[in-house]
Amino acid sequence: MILKKSFYARPTLEVARKLLGLVLVRKIRRKEIRAVITEVEAYVGEDDLASHASKGRTKRTELMYGEAGHAYVYMIYGMYHCLNIVTEKKDFPAAVLIRTVKIEGMEYKKTNGPGKLCKFLKIDRRLNGHDMTKGEKLWIETRRSRATGEIPIKNIVSTTRIGVDYAKHCKDYLWRFSIDPGIIGKK
Repeated sequence: MILKKSFYARPTLEVARKLLGLVLVRKIRRKEIRAVITEVEAYVGEDDLASHASKGRTKRTELMYGEAGHAYVYMIYGMYHCLNIVTEKKDFPAAVLIRTVKIEGMEYKKTNGPGKLCKFLKIDRRLNGHDMTKGEKLWIETRRSRATGEIPIKNIVSTTRIGVDYAKHCKDYLWRFSIDPGIIGKK
């Protein structure tokens, strides 16, 4: 089942944890690639100094202030794209970065890191603003092998976000969530 807007229109930290174990689907022509989400990072509000929105509302961050359930895709280092999904309510900038996925039949290491997963799934700025709830081109759905796809809290690891040393006290937030590596691959 494709996730609805109501899934994303909740507190970002809750959405981030609940995305773990769900399936990111990328449709390219007639081919669908399914990837289980195994690691995410949360970015919440203008007070979060690691968030793009910490500098306020700009042309770049406008999507973060938009409706929940839309893709916020941006480029880093001039060569890698990153996929985020907007969360919470309109006019409050928050999003979840999809960091790592597990694609069946592929080595786990080949899909780690937001840039690598976007490259593999052909996600770029053309999908910036894409409505993830429509079931077209790019969406997230529950796993077919389980009723809810929800990972028990005891199997979620919380750590600091990567590459945000500049963010003063916000660099210490435990807003990076991943599935305990010991259960990845289990259904």
